[in-house]
Amino acid sequence: MNFWLPFEWIAAVRFLREGRMQTLFIISGIAIGVGVIVFMSALLTGLEANFIKRVLTSQAQIELIPPDQIARPLRNGPGVFENAIVQRPSQRVISIDQWPKIRDRMFATPGVTGVSPTMAGSALAVRGAASRSISLSGIEPGTYFKIIRIPDYIVAGQARLTNDDIIIGIELAKDLGATVGDKLNIQAASGTVVVLTVTGLIDLGSKGANQRTTYVALRTAQSLLGIVGGVTTIEMTVQNIYDAQTLAEQIQASNYVEADSWIATNAQFFTAVRAQETSNTMIRLFVALSVAFGIAAVLVVSVIQRSKDIGILRSMGASRGQVLRIFLLQGGLLGFAGALVGSALGMVGLVYWHSAIRQADGTELFPLILEPALFLFTIILATFTGLLAATAPAVRAARLNPVEAIRG
Repeated sequence: MNFWLPFEWIAAVRFLREGRMQTLFIISGIAIGVGVIVFMSALLTGLEANFIKRVLTSQAQIELIPPDQIARPLRNGPGVFENAIVQRPSQRVISIDQWPKIRDRMFATPGVTGVSPTMAGSALAVRGAASRSISLSGIEPGTYFKIIRIPDYIVAGQARLTNDDIIIGIELAKDLGATVGDKLNIQAASGTVVVLTVTGLIDLGSKGANQRTTYVALRTAQSLLGIVGGVTTIEMTVQNIYDAQTLAEQIQASNYVEADSWIATNAQFFTAVRAQETSNTMIRLFVALSVAFGIAAVLVVSVIQRSKDIGILRSMGASRGQVLRIFLLQGGLLGFAGALVGSALGMVGLVYWHSAIRQADGTELFPLILEPALFLFTIILATFTGLLAATAPAVRAARLNPVEAIRG
């Protein structure tokens, strides 16, 4: 039946079968360890993907804004200052200098996937006797919706923005008693007033944002804020989100703008993501070590128990290399079998956890991401760990003197 198997394989499998209880216990231990690795890795990957999705779908990955306005002391003659105390001036709403050239330059920058100019400022929304302070964003829907997926947040109406339209947050709509189709008076600090029609209500997942966020057409915001033809922000997306900070620094060094990346503006979140990755790596390391020591301990006992068998094999002509390979194969087979069972356990546990644990609104807490590469990597890691753990017992078995081993 096993005529086609090499001698080492036949002996390794027979030794494992004869020590069924030991084999069962070590495979169970490996399976639990591998299951933990698979479950935690997939869980943390899903949570990270969910966090990144929440952060990066509601803000740009890089924002270009005008440099801070600074005040300089007045001179009363050469080298003589009129006033030694210089206070920071209030930051007026100003346009990015030569923004069309900067926008075109950003489109041509390697690694940049989306660019959209915007006009941001404050205004007052009035409907009847109700009024609320709002954050006004003038956008070009064609390019902006590729960066911030506003249509995905629409809960009523549609994401339509002509020069006479406005999209507002659901909390602001409640405060003003407005709904889709109603008219709002939007008043700027300069006194300019425009009448806009509510075309959509959005839910950004934050009550504060829903109370103040509004979107209008870029030309409408430029006219209302008194900066015709200007923009206050250029928002961008990049191919590799983790390269955003490096790219922002390069852009700021070569252009007269300030560049803020999502990494800098969400420093605590980014630190949490990196901490999750580090903890995931540490979990894998310690579980792998526990699995390795478990396999090594079982095989050391096996070598002691089977010293006479090893001596007989050596006296019958088995080489040291064959004995070495027998015990290496045992370690590899234990790791492989445990990895298969553990991967299945981890996947079942993850599917159950995903279906059982939900957010308050009933939506999933994290996306279920089952990457084949994770299972393949885990199986290879466990098999390699088994081989590595079996090295010391295998070397010890190969060095046994056959005469002394038979005598016991």
